[in-house]
Amino acid sequence: MKITDSIRNLRGVGDKIEKNLNKLGIFTVEDLLEYYPRAYQTYDEPVDVSEITPGKRLAVRGYLHRSLARIPGGRVEKTAGVLTEGNSRLQLIWYRMPYLKKQIISGKTYIFYGAVKNKNGQWTMEQAEIFEPEAYEKIRSSIQPIYSLTEGVHQKLIGRLVRQVLDEEQLFEDYLPEELRIEFHLAEYNYALNNIHYPKDRESLTSARRRLGFDEFFLFALAIRRMKASRERSENIHPADSSAWAEKFIGCLNYSLTAAQQRVWKEIFANFSGRHVMNRLLQGDVGSGKTVIAQLALLTAAEAGYQGCLMAPTEVLARQHYESFQQDFEKFYKVSGIRIRCRLLTGSMRAGEKRDVYEALENNEIDILIGTHAVIQEKVHFHNLGMVITDEQHRFGVNQREWLFDKGNLPHVLVMSATPIPRTLAIILYGDLDISVIDELPARRKPIKNCVVDTGYRPAAYRFIEKQVSEGHQVYIICPMVEESEFMDLENVLDYTEKIRKILPPSIRVDYLHGKMTGAQKDEIMERFHRKEIQVLVSTTVIEVGINVPNATVMMVENAERFGLAQLHQLRGRVGRGDAQSYCIFIQSGKSDSAKERLEILVKSNDGFYIAAEDLKLRGPGDMFGLRQSGLMDFHIADLFQDSDLLQIAGDCAKKYENEIPENLERRMERYMRLAGSDVIL
Repeated sequence: MKITDSIRNLRGVGDKIEKNLNKLGIFTVEDLLEYYPRAYQTYDEPVDVSEITPGKRLAVRGYLHRSLARIPGGRVEKTAGVLTEGNSRLQLIWYRMPYLKKQIISGKTYIFYGAVKNKNGQWTMEQAEIFEPEAYEKIRSSIQPIYSLTEGVHQKLIGRLVRQVLDEEQLFEDYLPEELRIEFHLAEYNYALNNIHYPKDRESLTSARRRLGFDEFFLFALAIRRMKASRERSENIHPADSSAWAEKFIGCLNYSLTAAQQRVWKEIFANFSGRHVMNRLLQGDVGSGKTVIAQLALLTAAEAGYQGCLMAPTEVLARQHYESFQQDFEKFYKVSGIRIRCRLLTGSMRAGEKRDVYEALENNEIDILIGTHAVIQEKVHFHNLGMVITDEQHRFGVNQREWLFDKGNLPHVLVMSATPIPRTLAIILYGDLDISVIDELPARRKPIKNCVVDTGYRPAAYRFIEKQVSEGHQVYIICPMVEESEFMDLENVLDYTEKIRKILPPSIRVDYLHGKMTGAQKDEIMERFHRKEIQVLVSTTVIEVGINVPNATVMMVENAERFGLAQLHQLRGRVGRGDAQSYCIFIQSGKSDSAKERLEILVKSNDGFYIAAEDLKLRGPGDMFGLRQSGLMDFHIADLFQDSDLLQIAGDCAKKYENEIPENLERRMERYMRLAGSDVIL
């Protein structure tokens, strides 16, 4: 078997299964092996019904006095039974599994594994896994993988196919020399693959994850260094010797730039007038005023006779930028008499509207183009692109920055990010860019008031939300999951939306948003929230980037301990954007003192860089059996903050290898760059 073989070559894979696996991005054997588990499950000693602890995943030993029965009513077919022991009782419910009535025999002992919840005073276990005692004993204390699924693909299918491949001889030749693996305590690659899918123990899992995380960072760092080498010290063919328009624009503002903004603007203008093309990262905390710096850069390019482009990660944010720029440029025109021709380009625009923009752009009738990924399509041709700005770059693919860069002839590049990455890590992640930091918030911003509370505070929080809405404000509620999971007892968007609709008055409009929705659906919901047609938005972290609603004053985060601090800080940045006082409520569902200690950092400070640094200090080896925490740099397995030491090592190794890349590493590099446009984000 070859790693490049189609998954169709595996036993048990026919047309239908192949198509379903393709939906998960699995086309080859190599894709399958790199489809890592999203979490892991352990199976502990079974308990009797009388020993049940609600709120935990348990293995419960027992037998049914009566056969399973169908529960009538409802849209989804339910099959149920009851385990009893003395006065203790556990209801078992399965959805869409009528065949269990024939498989489960009353009077026979089974092990039922699942999360026990208290529903209306009744202990309930839904979608329990069912084992005969002998079968359960075989997996007890083992670590079992949990994969993300799609319709037609279940856990056992992926597990069986992975086993089939791993039972072969070693498939990969390790590109890392043994001495380097020993020096940095990195496992051999084939060992890592085996133990990421079926770890022998926690130590083996940690070792496997470390090696595979290193590989992601290493290939990423190599890709960045290649990008840098391809354009390093390119001659500045778009010079700008005057900042007169920028200075006039600053004079039109109804506020003064902070000292940090003034310093950063000087650094950027120095690039415009310097010998070499600008390639710069602009880091600034949420609300620090990066957008006005982008406006100054685009104005300066226009004054010098070049076109500029700003690419945003979502249509809603692109449209908000466009409307804001138009208002500011209209004020600028009234004061200076200088007309800035600004246009919008997004994927949802009509074909005729797009053609109009294409023609105007090519005929030099547009000074500044604002848009989404639509600006890098083949039909887009600039007359003379001299300034490229990407907003929230960590949401764009590696290749996408290159595609926009290639729309012009060595344009200046400015990458804006609100991700509070410590400078030592930013140097590696953005190795092809100089770095500027806005490390000061405008004085006019009111600090957000924060609190960390347990689940018992929810009733008070709901009353507070109702009061804020009655005063005309809006609210975000963040849940870690889209829908209920049979593996994790966490709040989910769909169920929470229904729950909160029943709790709040009917006059309060509640809706939801999550990453599984189409782009058009997400944009519609965000637009409605922006227009105040929705008062309470229940969402996953998809709102972390791409929506600016100054009227939103409350952010409530459920299961807050499941997120990294840097991501929570990003989420918190969705409120506090208007004149009203804003609040952030972090609800901790667990009782861990260490988790509470972490969350308290957010209460003490609104400084994203301080928070990121403290998060690095407190992070241990991470929660290998739960959600990935940072959510920022969307690597498949590595975590930017949790694995910061690996990132440093990978950066050093990339320097060593960039000029002498072994043949087997070259193949992996080509594969990585092919996938990078959609999967790895800067």
